[in-house]
Amino acid sequence: MSDLLFGLDTFGDVPQDDAGKLVSHAAAIRQVVDEAVLADQLGVDVIALGEHHRPEYSVSTPETVLAGIATRTSRIRLASGVTVLSSDDPVRVFQRFATVDALSNGRAEVILGRGSFTESFPLFGYDLRDYDTLFEEKIELFVKLLDEKPVTWSGTLRAPLENADVFPKTESGHLDTWVGVGGSPQSVVRTAQYGLPLMLAIIGGAPERFAPYIDLYRRAADQLGTTAHPVGMHSPGFIADTDEQAKEIYWPHYRIMRDRIGKLRGWPPIRRPEFDSEVENGSLYIGSPETVARRMARAIRSLGVGRFDLIYSAGAQPASARMRAVELYGSKVIPMVRELLA
Repeated sequence: MSDLLFGLDTFGDVPQDDAGKLVSHAAAIRQVVDEAVLADQLGVDVIALGEHHRPEYSVSTPETVLAGIATRTSRIRLASGVTVLSSDDPVRVFQRFATVDALSNGRAEVILGRGSFTESFPLFGYDLRDYDTLFEEKIELFVKLLDEKPVTWSGTLRAPLENADVFPKTESGHLDTWVGVGGSPQSVVRTAQYGLPLMLAIIGGAPERFAPYIDLYRRAADQLGTTAHPVGMHSPGFIADTDEQAKEIYWPHYRIMRDRIGKLRGWPPIRRPEFDSEVENGSLYIGSPETVARRMARAIRSLGVGRFDLIYSAGAQPASARMRAVELYGSKVIPMVRELLA
């Protein structure tokens, strides 16, 4: 599977320094850039930055940080993971990523999504009651913009466009665009409708349970007469020199992050046995390079995906440990997975 792609994802979680103190948002952003530079040097295929508007995360404008990464790297692809299109403007999103594409000599890609948090909606003046319509109308417009020709479009929640030409153009005439989906069949079908690649967020439970979504995507593309691209998946994980070290670094910060989200969504607090079960049989890829490689290879093989992105930060894991995780992923895990799948 030589065409299999491997990526790293982060939301720019604010890490701790070596003294156990949280760094500033500015330092956290610079940390992400350093991690991306290391990933580029080690042959990782993609770095994807998620958009959030919360105090525990430093990246609110992925494309701005990606532009900085573009000037310090030479080969790694530069993606969002995801861009919350519903609370943004499709024209501006296209312009910003076309600019990153120029700075990086054609390495930019955007992953569009509806977002797992909703802070961006009131922040930018959008009504949550329009949640579904916002995404449906804006992805329709964005797909038109991908043709890089004058666009005529009208909807209900944005001013219409009449023969509007958008700049800059990409040199290749093509901006790679994916849709990130968390488990909605309707979103899977919509992705197939537009002929875009599908990125599945598999963040809990056995990865095999997502196989029906991949089948649905392929069947929908066939019926709609569009292209079914190789499917990607992204899942959380963490790599250290030993299994025990990885779990002990990851667990306390993951627990805080997970319980913070749980309070918003009515989930009970996570317990250590539940965490350990996810590590053993679910969608947390945590451990030594050997352990993580075996579990990744099993998931890739069972789902038949063409890309695996590891969300390598979840909470305030120390910056030095995160850098080591990136190093082990690029230098050991990826070669091991390729060998296991050969």
